[in-house]
Amino acid sequence: MSRTTLDTPPTAPDAHTPLSHGLKQRHLSMIALGGVIGAGLFVGSGAGIAAAGPSIVIAYAVSGVLVMLVMRMLGEMSAAYPSSGSFSAHAERAIGPWAGFTAGWSFWVLLCTAVGLEGIGAAKIVTGWLPGTPEWAWVALFMVVFCVANLAAVKNFGEFEFWFAALKVGAISLFLVLGVLAVAGILPGTDSPGASNLTGQGGFLPHGSEGLVVGLLASVFAYGGLETVTIAAAESQNPVQGVARAVRTAMWRIALFYIGSMAVIVTLVPWDSKEVVEKGPYVAALDHLGIPGAGQLMNVVVFVALLSAMNANIYGSSRIAYSLVERGQGPKALGRVSAGVPRVAVLVSCVFGFVCVLLSYWRPDDVFPWLLNMIGAVILVVWIFIAVSQLLLRRRVEREAPEKLVVRMWLFPALTWVALAGMAAIFVLMARQPGTRVQLYSTGGMTLFLAAVGYAWQRARAAR
Repeated sequence: MSRTTLDTPPTAPDAHTPLSHGLKQRHLSMIALGGVIGAGLFVGSGAGIAAAGPSIVIAYAVSGVLVMLVMRMLGEMSAAYPSSGSFSAHAERAIGPWAGFTAGWSFWVLLCTAVGLEGIGAAKIVTGWLPGTPEWAWVALFMVVFCVANLAAVKNFGEFEFWFAALKVGAISLFLVLGVLAVAGILPGTDSPGASNLTGQGGFLPHGSEGLVVGLLASVFAYGGLETVTIAAAESQNPVQGVARAVRTAMWRIALFYIGSMAVIVTLVPWDSKEVVEKGPYVAALDHLGIPGAGQLMNVVVFVALLSAMNANIYGSSRIAYSLVERGQGPKALGRVSAGVPRVAVLVSCVFGFVCVLLSYWRPDDVFPWLLNMIGAVILVVWIFIAVSQLLLRRRVEREAPEKLVVRMWLFPALTWVALAGMAAIFVLMARQPGTRVQLYSTGGMTLFLAAVGYAWQRARAAR
């Protein structure tokens, strides 16, 4: 297997990139801050609470530690070698072209499919406000708006994300303040629930360890989207500084927004309340406090979070595709750049996302579920590539270019191995759960297929 070295020009991704550097530091800072407040937190956390009960706080804390380790590893590599290919480029540099091919294209499929799913979620909220309007038309409208924005200039993506992130951060910060005041019993018109919701209705672990496992798996996938900042950094004015700042503040952001809000929700609202799943945990908590209009306002925030995720995933998928093509791992047409934007990649990513939407209407019982299962565990595959790449690259960077280690993984290599062991444990837990076993096998099949194609391509190129 051929490997690339740190000073080999053909495999120094984005070394001569024609992409623009239109993202300002304020864009990157807010993308990093708002990126942890994703649609998975607002929409997907209800199912985790229903499964794990109050122990969902433990589930989010455990998965949060794993995510912090992954972000630290990714930050170390991205600060040393900023690239729009992010982990895909690092995997190629560390392991070989086949690894970059596999990580990149599997993540591209994940992001494009997620664009469609988030569009559907946002459309459902709008049709709740405007009954009788067709969902697919709203999805198409959102897709056109963000596609046009991303086609025009990278600063448009940055501006959209800046204001989306500002709204999300403001909303969840206000939620946390109100929640803490209510828990303390000093919010006007409310009484402190004490520990009744944490110990009642079956206790802290109402469904035992199995419920905690389901909650853990749900929480892991809620953290998706944190990788966007390392992709965006390559188009910022100061990529190294931006990545370093984002990674160094990841710990408190995860602890505050994810773990903190879960603790507030399960303390305020009985975990088995049907509203937690039907309305969403944040809306249920605000409705429980009796604040007029607060629940509907949170629906607006969830809507914005979904649009933000759509925008970010269109951007991320186009840049991953562009980087792959730049490294000779995809159709050359996808790499065409105009005015600093890979416009063909943006268009293809949007079309793929909208096809996923159409499949949800045309083939909801076979093709669409198959597609969802196929991307179910992709984020874990990507994390494994990140950990293995960092394990291999760290020693090489220390030996060949130590000045590039602006961000360093904690307690290397011990915590890298701990993270890998945690990922392996999650795979085992997924295999044990009927609801996630199919996802694991489907993602495994896609990963093996891409790895085989990537390895065959690598051998063919080496033989030339």
